Amino acid sequence: MYRHDSKSQDNGPWKPVLQHRKGVTKHKLLTDKIISDIDDGILPVHAQMPTHRDLAHALGISVQTVSLSYKEAERRGYLRGEVGRGTFVRSRVTERADSFMLDRDPSGSADLSIIRAVYTEAHERSARELMQALAESDNSSFMRPCRPIAGLDAHRAAAQVWLAGLSVKTDPDRILVTNGAAHGLFLAVASVVRPGEVVLTENLTDHGIIGLANVLGFTLRGLPTDQEGILPDAFEAACAVGDVSALVIVSSLGNPTSHVMGAERRREIADIARRHNIFVIEDEVYKPMLRDPLPSMADLIPELGFFVTSFTKSVMTGLRIGYLVVPAHYSIRAASILRVTGWSATNVVAEMASRWVLDGTAQALIAVQRGEAEARQAIVSEVLGPLVAGSHPLSLCAWLSVPERWTEDGLVRALARKGVAVTPSDPFVAGGERPVGGIRICLGGRLSHAALRSALETVRGTFEQLPPVFDVGSIV
Repeated sequence: MYRHDSKSQDNGPWKPVLQHRKGVTKHKLLTDKIISDIDDGILPVHAQMPTHRDLAHALGISVQTVSLSYKEAERRGYLRGEVGRGTFVRSRVTERADSFMLDRDPSGSADLSIIRAVYTEAHERSARELMQALAESDNSSFMRPCRPIAGLDAHRAAAQVWLAGLSVKTDPDRILVTNGAAHGLFLAVASVVRPGEVVLTENLTDHGIIGLANVLGFTLRGLPTDQEGILPDAFEAACAVGDVSALVIVSSLGNPTSHVMGAERRREIADIARRHNIFVIEDEVYKPMLRDPLPSMADLIPELGFFVTSFTKSVMTGLRIGYLVVPAHYSIRAASILRVTGWSATNVVAEMASRWVLDGTAQALIAVQRGEAEARQAIVSEVLGPLVAGSHPLSLCAWLSVPERWTEDGLVRALARKGVAVTPSDPFVAGGERPVGGIRICLGGRLSHAALRSALETVRGTFEQLPPVFDVGSIV
């Protein structure tokens, strides 16, 4: 039997017919049937499900199979179990509830350790519409060509439009289409830096450039920063030594501290770089999130400035395509490195990005990202307050100060035991003097506002606790 729990009205028995499919377990057949009947309205919202035993008896299957199916449907957001009352159909906020569940695995862990774009129903709908349009259109223009290496002409033209919105006005022949920002950063650094040379960056910076130092064999030095990024005086002093070849910076919503370099600071950095003939490579994967225009190094010092961006952190995580703008006299060199490291970017993904750029979908999804980032940062401010050492209303992460009585590693382990994954400062420390540490929390993905608040309350409660006398997690 099932009934509406709000009305206690008997609506008759629910006895699904399970259509046998070769190789498909009874557990999966029942789970799929529960979900499809909820989606089709056969099982209405708030309806009470049959007991495990009653349904098992009606279908001639084991109680364990019913229990597993109920548990799976509950994990995917279709059912809810209430102790002492039974199992009920949940209210759904989307057409497919399991497509937008929060970022928790079945064990209940909340992953705040990875920066990723927010994923909503708007993203799911847009992606499906795009893939349908691709399937129904002539694909010869982007599936057959294998040249030019730097990107198809149509894709570079779309990139030119997108980059103009990020204050990068450039000719298409300075643009390379890449497989994401990490790929673009590699191409830029490899074009101008040789093994053993010195590259400067923020003392706390994205781990991508730290990894490249190990791969390409250059020396990485971290510079002191404030809320706008690296300090001009520190950059000037480092350049004066005479052994620096390039500066790599995350100018907008820097990872992990969320700093934003203002227009005047950018001009100061560009002037110093020009005086000392230092290449400046901007990793601007987060810049599309900003509403206000800010100058780019590719415009301020076109003979020395590289600009890297992509869609993964602002439009959609899976849209792994990027754009690299290079100084005009480095276009051939950068394209040759692109060729030997991957031949070219993936044309079909570049086509997807181009269509979204030109039809306005990309900007619409960025608007969704901004709204979600602001709402989530408001929750961070409300719950964590004085613990926040670095944040921005449009950032997908926040940087937390560590209480004196705790160590970073101790906090990470304590939070992991409570089901919350975070990141300490170690992955972000560039070469040089170690800055004050901290903990990074990330706010994107499919995490619901309620789940985020719950995870942040766990963080706050843990920070407020006294640490254990012996950290058992470190010795067992």
